Amino acid sequence: MEICYHAHIDREIESLLERIHPPRVCIDNDSCRDCTVVKVDSANRKGILLEMVQVLTDLDLIISKSYISSDGGWCMDVFHVTDEAGKKLTDETLMLHIQQELCATRSKGEISRDTELASQKGAQAQQQNVAMENTALEMSVTDRAGLLSELSAVLVELGYSVTSATAWTHNDRVACIIFLEDASSPGPISDPKRLGLVEEQLENVVAAHGETGQKNSVRVTTLGTGRTHTERRLHQLMYADRDYESCRACDRTHVSVGRCEDKGYLVVNVRSRDRPKLLFDTVCVLTDMQYVVFHAAISSKRSMADQEYFIRHCKGSLALPSESETEELTLCLIAAIERRVSRGLMVDIRTENRMGLLSNVTRVFRENGLSISRFEIGTEGEKAVGSFFVTDSSGEQVNPNIVELVRQASGGSVVTDHKSPHRVRQSQSDIEAKPKFSLGSLLWSRLERLSGGFGPIRS
Repeated sequence: MEICYHAHIDREIESLLERIHPPRVCIDNDSCRDCTVVKVDSANRKGILLEMVQVLTDLDLIISKSYISSDGGWCMDVFHVTDEAGKKLTDETLMLHIQQELCATRSKGEISRDTELASQKGAQAQQQNVAMENTALEMSVTDRAGLLSELSAVLVELGYSVTSATAWTHNDRVACIIFLEDASSPGPISDPKRLGLVEEQLENVVAAHGETGQKNSVRVTTLGTGRTHTERRLHQLMYADRDYESCRACDRTHVSVGRCEDKGYLVVNVRSRDRPKLLFDTVCVLTDMQYVVFHAAISSKRSMADQEYFIRHCKGSLALPSESETEELTLCLIAAIERRVSRGLMVDIRTENRMGLLSNVTRVFRENGLSISRFEIGTEGEKAVGSFFVTDSSGEQVNPNIVELVRQASGGSVVTDHKSPHRVRQSQSDIEAKPKFSLGSLLWSRLERLSGGFGPIRS
């Protein structure tokens, strides 16, 4: 079965090339036995690859293989996807939604970066399944046990309700985005004095246990009116915070960067444990470092994933980067992949949403000597739904009695699962495997075979 969808083109905002050659998205369930093949053939522009990958990952689809090729003003991308259960896509409504969203990326423009809250009029933000006007706090600070508990307690004291929040930790740094509303009148917060006060109070909390000269940032922002994405923004915050500088040798993620002198390409090979959103994380850092992906091949086998990219810097010169720039690229790729690695006890909560919930739950962790390595919390209707990854500061296993304490603090259901640093247990053969692979020749043969499924596109 193959379903083709041609997007309606708004001739007032689309470029001439896109009007002549509208994007074509094909979803093919016949070519592969165990996955659905999504093919996108369209005019090329900056940021389009990241947008396409974001569409698929936001729908919780697993990308097991991908072949990417772009040259000049045209690109052709192929994604092998399954649902979370590892099954082919069969829901026609979902497939139509994928087609429409992939075509819609053409008219929405590059994912916007944040802008400062200059006029203090609130923010319009989108966080996966949360899309509303809201005020956002962005923090990039030194990580320590109990920090989130102290910050959330201050927000409660100042009369703010947390509508959603996400935080990552990596190399003793934490990046966090918290969306706020006034507890007494839901909606954007417009009082500049109150906004200035909350920023000042949170800065005091961060600085209370810090050392002189530590780099910390707490600010009120809007996250742009475009397709701002919370996880993309977290990558940007940590990249700006230079968390990658502490990345050196890494047993879990191997990155090598070679040079293709005659074509002016850097050839980037990445070998790591496979996990959801791996491709998204990698493409994020390449985009933020201003590299353009011309060709790529991504594949996974058992628990391992191999990625190969042919890239150039967007400055347009065919001159290859210096050794120091190449080293920075290597470290940034390792950091982008390691930020999302899950460690410790995963605590899932689902309860009635109420003011102070985040403060109550995080206080339990702090009082029991636990550190939060990663968390995400949001709302589904009247319910608050979140996941926390917690570790014991002493290195011991987390006491399972914490479940009952969290249940009492949240008043809802709590489920736990211990997470190792990787989603799939490593086999001995995987341990012995070295990052020696090249998908370049495979890329061309695959693209040549798959390109036959597109056919000519007429205006």
